[in-house]
Amino acid sequence: MSKICVIGGGGYVGLTTGACFADLGNEVVCVDIDEQKIAGLRQGKLPIYEPGLQEMVERNAKVERLRFTTSYPEGLEDAEFAFIAVDTPSGSEGEADLKYVRMAAQTIAGEMTDSLIIVNKSTVPIGTGDWVAEIVEEHIAPGLEFAVVSNPEFLREGSGISDFLNPDRIVLGSTDRQAAEKVAQLYLSLRAPILVTDLRTAEMIKYASNAYLANRISFINEISSICEKLGADIKEVAAGMGYDKRIGHSYLDAGVGWGGSCFPKDVKALAHMAAIQGCHPQLLRAVIEINRDQRRRVVQSLREILVSLHGKTVGILGLAFKPNTDDMREAPAVEIIHLLQNEGTFIKAFDPVAMGKATEMLPDVTYCEDAYEVAEGSDALVIVTDWNEFKHLDMARIKVSMAEPVLVDGRNIYEPRRMQELGFIYRGIGRRLEASDVIETDGLSVGGQPKEARGSGNGAP
Repeated sequence: MSKICVIGGGGYVGLTTGACFADLGNEVVCVDIDEQKIAGLRQGKLPIYEPGLQEMVERNAKVERLRFTTSYPEGLEDAEFAFIAVDTPSGSEGEADLKYVRMAAQTIAGEMTDSLIIVNKSTVPIGTGDWVAEIVEEHIAPGLEFAVVSNPEFLREGSGISDFLNPDRIVLGSTDRQAAEKVAQLYLSLRAPILVTDLRTAEMIKYASNAYLANRISFINEISSICEKLGADIKEVAAGMGYDKRIGHSYLDAGVGWGGSCFPKDVKALAHMAAIQGCHPQLLRAVIEINRDQRRRVVQSLREILVSLHGKTVGILGLAFKPNTDDMREAPAVEIIHLLQNEGTFIKAFDPVAMGKATEMLPDVTYCEDAYEVAEGSDALVIVTDWNEFKHLDMARIKVSMAEPVLVDGRNIYEPRRMQELGFIYRGIGRRLEASDVIETDGLSVGGQPKEARGSGNGAP
């Protein structure tokens, strides 16, 4: 068992990291300067929604493996590791704002009373590990030893606990090999590949990974736009591409684009770092612009169907940037709603968990109890977040209750032909208005879905 302090322990990464380390048997203290968050956590009230996290926090707090405080001295007492998991928001030029990292490093240095391994968990610009080491060196008491290790996180909101406990890899960067190996010991029970490298390479792995995934989404969205013009169906195109082992199926779902706390700020930050070093990050800039265009495509589709948006009522289903989270940061719904409101449109909306946070950001919206209330009397309905419950709505009931049966499916969760049969004026993202006939072969059907395995127990056809 190790003693771990997590700075920024009231945030998404910090709280998930702290809870998971505690669940692995370590003694963890989460430190956060937000007194309201800490007071809530001590009472079992989480500031974020993440499936399974509430139960994990309660379980480990009950046996005192997980504690919460606003006090650095309390958190650092007898700690072997101090994880920095604070926010790094975007600055005015897209650069990462490191004020919270600086504050954490200075405070750790001033309060530590014994040797300590400082672990950067926050997503930080390349070179930050060296910078943190310099800050600590300036503020630390004489005679104390420390090491800095970069350990970037790869948690997806909505599946953060599973991602932590079942990682694809653990990345550790440091100039101190022994310190990196001690951090590696914390993860050994997860039986994941561990890559030990230098600080800057570890920091770059995080940015490069997120930029690549954002690029895949923007790429398939650009292809979806071309599909619409040429009469192809993006769902079938993506399925056909995905069976190529060099490509794979992941992150090939066309829609209204990516959002959240990672992709937007990380792609902007990487582009900024590249530009100030004399590189020309045209691809990264295009990835950002294509993503922005996806929101505009939704509004354009509504404008083409309704002609004028002024005075019309549009229902929005889904406000969080993705399902299984209440995170509204860079959520596509926010920009779509603002664009519609600028044209004089009235907005009704529903989200299963994010409406509490949405009301603070979008006060001029009518919030409803469920999807059916949103649809009632609306001139159009837009699917923005692909919550599972939206896939199982009574669409015939939805259609009857609407003033105009206009459905813009921003996540392609419905089949165009079925929606047209129900009487909807349907628009997806890169979908054919009339889907092609399904032609079955021995193993596949057009549309890319494998048939059920038949015959012998080994799965042979």
